[in-house]
Amino acid sequence: MLFAPSKLTPVLEVRGLRKSFTLHNRGGQFIRGLSGVDITVGEGEHVALAGTSGAGKSSLLKCVYRTYLSSAGQILFRNSDGQQVDLTVMDERAIADLRDREIGYVSQFLRAEPRRTTFDIVRRAGNRRGMTGSAAFDAAAQALRELRIPESLWSSFPSVLSGGERQRVNIAKGTIAAPRLLLLDEPVSALDPENREAVLARIAGLRANNVALLSVFHDLDAMRRLATRVVMLREGLVTDNGAPEDVLALH
Repeated sequence: MLFAPSKLTPVLEVRGLRKSFTLHNRGGQFIRGLSGVDITVGEGEHVALAGTSGAGKSSLLKCVYRTYLSSAGQILFRNSDGQQVDLTVMDERAIADLRDREIGYVSQFLRAEPRRTTFDIVRRAGNRRGMTGSAAFDAAAQALRELRIPESLWSSFPSVLSGGERQRVNIAKGTIAAPRLLLLDEPVSALDPENREAVLARIAGLRANNVALLSVFHDLDAMRRLATRVVMLREGLVTDNGAPEDVLALH
């Protein structure tokens, strides 16, 4: 099923995407992760992926980000120049450039850069997306304040932060100079209610900048509040696709 509201310019079009895995440590066991997925995400749209564990949600995000190589299908991305490119066939250098400038990915865990302070990690993400030194500095400070990271921790290395603090730094890094497409994989899983609210507010504000969002939440309340559309996956296939109140009411 391919769905895109007619008034939204498609940023991401996933067509017939398949991904399989061979587990060599289990005697070559074959696992099919995605079995022909079609999804479209438009400018300013937030599409949330739902489904049980093993349905293929995180595999889909990783294929789009090219952490995983797809087995078949197309992943069409419309870049800031208006050109549509197929991420499945781009070389690694071109993919790395898109990750720096236009495609963000926020996982549950912060991958700390060696010898970089918390503030520097966020600021450098802004630099990579085209911000000047002063603009990146101001945007990093604003993001960390909005996400309730105390200034006393900005000069610390992420290794001394709690799990929830690292997760919020990851959100700051992913949302500074908001990318054209942002992939979110369980961004509030380690957060207490107050900090969860700060993160949800930060994510909600991205749509005003026409950011296209594709997310995985196990938090049904977050999906209802943030998503404009929910896509239900089961055993690597899309089984439902529509407004959050309609899709979630049936599952």
